[in-house]
Amino acid sequence: MTDDLADLRAAIAADPANAALTAQGWAPLFTGSATSRVVVVGQAPGRRAQEANIPWHDPSGDRLVRWLGVTREQFHDPASFAIVPMDFYYPGRAGSGDAPPRKDIAPRWHPSILARLPEARLRILVGGYAQRYYLGDARKATLTETVRAWRDHLPGAVPIVHPSGLNARWLAANPWFEAEVVPELQALVAAALAD
Repeated sequence: MTDDLADLRAAIAADPANAALTAQGWAPLFTGSATSRVVVVGQAPGRRAQEANIPWHDPSGDRLVRWLGVTREQFHDPASFAIVPMDFYYPGRAGSGDAPPRKDIAPRWHPSILARLPEARLRILVGGYAQRYYLGDARKATLTETVRAWRDHLPGAVPIVHPSGLNARWLAANPWFEAEVVPELQALVAAALAD
């Protein structure tokens, strides 16, 4: 399969800001093609994903794929899905989870990547970092309120909670998300992927 983003991948790997990460043998982790219909914007690769060089290659990815209503094969097919995190490298640990994505990566590289995705019909904003960047002042005061008001951002974007196991409490406290939002998200994804 041809990598429509190979030149950008090489430029990101060569960026001096990524020298230490590239020296570890890591490649910038994102996917997409000129035919991608759905763009998933998340936080940053987890350690397992980075080491496997496969986006969302962990239990969070399993839950996300289930929420989207697709198979792993569909999700990892760049003809259908572009996976464009806020940072292309595993950021390391901080507190009870991963460190946040570096703030200067998305502004520097996302415009060039998204310009190569002319068929994108739907952008799924996974978690607070992606929502802060892409929704700006259109966000609500909290992530919960932003996700509850997901319809406000249609037709182009759907803000969702991060599927991390660390959010098990949030999911338990907000059963409306999986009961109401997930089925509609699946329908939107199916429509975006349909010819």
